[in-house]
Amino acid sequence: MAKQRVDWVDAAKGICIIFVVMMHSTLGVEKAVGETNWMHIIVAFAAPFRMPDFFLISGLFLAAVLDRNWRKYVDLKVIHFFYFYALWVTIQFLFKAPGMASEYGIGGTALLYLKSYIEPFGTLWFIYILPIFFVFTKAAHDLRIPIWMTGLFAALMHLSGLHTDWHLANEFASRYVFFFAGYALAPLIFRIADWARHNMSLTAVFLVVWALINGGLVWARVASTPVFSLPLGFAGAVALICVASLMMELRLSAPIAWLATPITWLGANSIVIYLAFFLPMAITRSILLKTGIIPDLGTVSILVTTAGVVGPAIFYLILKRLNIALFLFERPAWARMAHTVPSPNSQVAMKPGE
Repeated sequence: MAKQRVDWVDAAKGICIIFVVMMHSTLGVEKAVGETNWMHIIVAFAAPFRMPDFFLISGLFLAAVLDRNWRKYVDLKVIHFFYFYALWVTIQFLFKAPGMASEYGIGGTALLYLKSYIEPFGTLWFIYILPIFFVFTKAAHDLRIPIWMTGLFAALMHLSGLHTDWHLANEFASRYVFFFAGYALAPLIFRIADWARHNMSLTAVFLVVWALINGGLVWARVASTPVFSLPLGFAGAVALICVASLMMELRLSAPIAWLATPITWLGANSIVIYLAFFLPMAITRSILLKTGIIPDLGTVSILVTTAGVVGPAIFYLILKRLNIALFLFERPAWARMAHTVPSPNSQVAMKPGE
């Protein structure tokens, strides 16, 4: 049987991945020229909920696999992501090695590559930390630690505002609460999405109030403090889920139809964009800034974002069409543990990163 997908979940992931690429694109342009542009306002507005929503959605379906034996679980939730991390961190280093070698030398560059397996490299930190979340949650589950206790621990970790020299520890403390909430509160989250579809007027009111509060706290520069970032992260995640749910409810209407299909496709294939957006983003940014053909830096940021989103999608579709190099986005059989390889006659539809 083909694997079923939930439309609003894919839509929410699609919106998230666009915001992620937008953030890297805009900040990259700003860093290159040494000044901010008007796109920074949108990036700052999305900061409180951009990654919380991604992590919350990543935990939504965890209950369905949490009781599997550790061998199958590790293959699905650890080796799976390690494969993509190891592959793409190597690809990124190959592109960046010449510049890094001129600064750090060949030995220094090799050492940085090895260190990337301890301290996640660049944009790939998300798929590095997900397996840690998966293993931690299953361990707590198998040890029969009450859900409320794990949830309280996660919330206190976030509120602690932990800041060390180890980026991974900081991100674990800050993000795990949202991932765990996705798992622990999944039934409630699905009810919220369903409620939004059937109460569009009230949902619109909620979204307006949320946007004003979120924007106000961002403007006041307090949104990133733990006491505000925790509720803002959850409120923003709920808001994005409501937007995605409304988009699916209205997907046949003229203003929404042209957005719904590509956004849900991006969500269903979000790992394709996440893994490969760095290259078209960097190339487009370099060309636009060197030529100066477009003077407005906000517009440059939009074009760089578009390239970062559309470029990997086109690349993947070409590979699918030609049936070549699919190992870049789909884990091959040799990268799976024995006895977990799908049967050749399996009817399960493969998706990138699944």
